[in-house]
Amino acid sequence: MKINIRLVMCGTTLAALMLPAAAQINQRKENQQDRIANGAASGQLTAGETANLERKESNLNKEEKLMRSENNGKLTTADRKVLNQQQNHLSNQIYREKHDAAVQNTNSKSEVGKRAENQQDRIAQGVKSGQLTAGEASRLEHKEAAINHEVRTERAANGGKLTAQERAQVNRQQNRVSSQIYNKKHNGRSQ
Repeated sequence: MKINIRLVMCGTTLAALMLPAAAQINQRKENQQDRIANGAASGQLTAGETANLERKESNLNKEEKLMRSENNGKLTTADRKVLNQQQNHLSNQIYREKHDAAVQNTNSKSEVGKRAENQQDRIAQGVKSGQLTAGEASRLEHKEAAINHEVRTERAANGGKLTAQERAQVNRQQNRVSSQIYNKKHNGRSQ
């Protein structure tokens, strides 16, 4: 049985190696975006963790773009090695963040919690489909994290409940972020 598993793994590695270098890098980015999106959708990643990972992914994309611009649109062997090491580091961080004790804690029984969960799902779907770039997702996740923090703070101050005025304020904030999610997903930019 171990031999078959190794053969499958070798076949997968061999298939990946047969892709052109640019395709390998793009496929790896796609896989990592999927892992982040799945972690956000499942609640394994908090909004803050997702925003942090998306920011790092965005920075990695910017670095790759800079490397290409310095070399007539191509990556040198050294550039590919550096990008691969950085992708390995990011991959490990995604794993650690998805498997730590922090989870997205939305009270999905409340209207505010259901709405927050829905917006997380919309961001995750946008990342997965490529409608949201890493930078756009990072900014949206940051806004979601701020709303979630405010809700936790207000609930802690009020014995676990939000006042009608606080719910109305959170609803206005969620409306703004919801519009921004829609606009970013339909602005023509893609991952």
